[in-house]
Amino acid sequence: MTKVSTNTLPSHSKRTAPKAKATRIFGENLWGSAKAPVNKRPTNPGQHGGRRKKMTDFGIQLREKQKMKAYYGGMNERQFANIYAEAVRRKGDTSENLIGLLESRLDCIVYRLNIAATIHAARQLVNHKHIMVNGKVVTIASYRVKAGDIIEAREKTRNIPNVIESVQKMERQVPEYLTFTPGDFKGSFVRMPVLDDVPYPVQMNPNLVVEFYNR
Repeated sequence: MTKVSTNTLPSHSKRTAPKAKATRIFGENLWGSAKAPVNKRPTNPGQHGGRRKKMTDFGIQLREKQKMKAYYGGMNERQFANIYAEAVRRKGDTSENLIGLLESRLDCIVYRLNIAATIHAARQLVNHKHIMVNGKVVTIASYRVKAGDIIEAREKTRNIPNVIESVQKMERQVPEYLTFTPGDFKGSFVRMPVLDDVPYPVQMNPNLVVEFYNR
């Protein structure tokens, strides 16, 4: 069995092309990266690019669903549909519930805390036993963190260059529904957020996602 090194993370080169393609498909810099290809080439993927056609209402709703799936690490349709179903079952506004559930995923919180540079890297950290919740290792990226939970990188993980660099740069604002102490590589989940709390680099429209599923 191959042992995962504690000094490096698995390569994310396989994710580079799909992420670059995603930003061009949606014509938006989904993750706010300064190096996103859409910044210089806002056309559709392909050899010759192409004009963006006017979409139907259904097309707009579908696009918003796909954009949200891509933003949260490209989860598959079943995973996303299950989260939506949970949002419907909960009391209150479904679109706000959807955002709260997505933002309470462990991989998303690791990303928001800047322990990982990307949502995909955050998922790798969780999967490879680098993250603890309330002092216990959790390896499920979709694990739902609850208010009051403590999230931290394991001791050995704090020596990984990629993790150190991400925490030192702190490229993204840590939202108010989280706390983070960079020196300890530790943070907490204060409360379930709503749409206005989340520092998206692009506009997200969860109401259109709700319309898609309700059509």
